[in-house]
Amino acid sequence: MIHFHHYSELASTNSELARLAAEGAPHGTVVSCTAQTSGRGQRGNTWESAPGENVTMSVLIRPDGVAPREQFAISEAVALAVAETLDAYLPSGMRAEVKWPNDIYVGDRKICGILIENRISSTEICHSIAGIGLNINQKRFFSDAPNPVSLHQLTSQDHDVGEISRKVAQRVIDNAAMCRACHSHYMERLWRRDGFHLYAEPGGEPFEARIADVALTGHLTLAHRDGHTSTYAFKEVAALI
Repeated sequence: MIHFHHYSELASTNSELARLAAEGAPHGTVVSCTAQTSGRGQRGNTWESAPGENVTMSVLIRPDGVAPREQFAISEAVALAVAETLDAYLPSGMRAEVKWPNDIYVGDRKICGILIENRISSTEICHSIAGIGLNINQKRFFSDAPNPVSLHQLTSQDHDVGEISRKVAQRVIDNAAMCRACHSHYMERLWRRDGFHLYAEPGGEPFEARIADVALTGHLTLAHRDGHTSTYAFKEVAALI
């Protein structure tokens, strides 16, 4: 069951949901807002979102017996939920894909950012908060983000933000219930899954490689043209657009 809490304005939906989770909010609690003033993204970035035009929400997941070493399964389940929901709204020939580890792309443009924050005990994940910023009706972007896109820009029409929020939230909860079974679907959804593309390590020269594997821990293995492989954790390598 989904329990929605909608606010006209919040600094951060993740922060508000963390407060509710600490008070005992149940699995499936969702915090959304019309305007988010200090939304957080991966790598400490902020998330640009015009008030009322996009999905800005966080979903509380209380997974059943998921060990800390399995936490990437939650990230996979959430990313798939967003991509799978988006497909129904995209024009024929377009498909939402997951850019490792969990950004959502259509073509070479980013339509959604996801921030997963886990509270972990020694034996299991107590809860996960999945923050989702999904561009729906925004027509212009003003931040220095290099490649944002919205559903409106892809379809030339406005969409019901509330409807999409509810569908994404429900898909997140459904996927989270079977998160250990999501890995093969995640692999199939990967952006630039096939062929050689440009990557770079921080401060390093670009190199060509293809995705060889994503481990259940979330580590990315790239195969270079000469056949050798390199394995990376999050932030240790970036795909070049």
